[in-house]
Amino acid sequence: MNLELIKAKEEDKDFLFNLRKSTMVTHLEKMGIHLSDQEHISRINLHFEASHIIIKSSVRVGLLKCLETKGVIEILQLQVLPEFQGIGIGKQIINQILKRAQSTHKKVTLKVLKENPAQHLYKRIGFHITGEDQYEFYMEKKNV
Repeated sequence: MNLELIKAKEEDKDFLFNLRKSTMVTHLEKMGIHLSDQEHISRINLHFEASHIIIKSSVRVGLLKCLETKGVIEILQLQVLPEFQGIGIGKQIINQILKRAQSTHKKVTLKVLKENPAQHLYKRIGFHITGEDQYEFYMEKKNV
């Protein structure tokens, strides 16, 4: 599958807002978390410079937001539109990140809502839980 990552621009924020609402609200509400539109916008704006739109066949299908530091690549957000879930987009993006981590000798970390079934994908790929809070599991995959 041919995917591209394009740096997000200001004009992508409406897409990102709709993406966030369509991918996160159900999981958040199952946990009793009800965010206002402004809170969703604040989350989009947090580390916006690290946001990349996932493109499949010239169509915007998702978001990857990650930060890379000296020893870690942290996946802050990985969201795929519901109509494009289950076809391997998330797995392919994560595998690209893991290749980068391996070549730079870094571990990869992320947080996932306890109600989000994506955690099963992360476990299949080799992430393990290193901690948790009330709402999220903290996961990592070390570079071996």
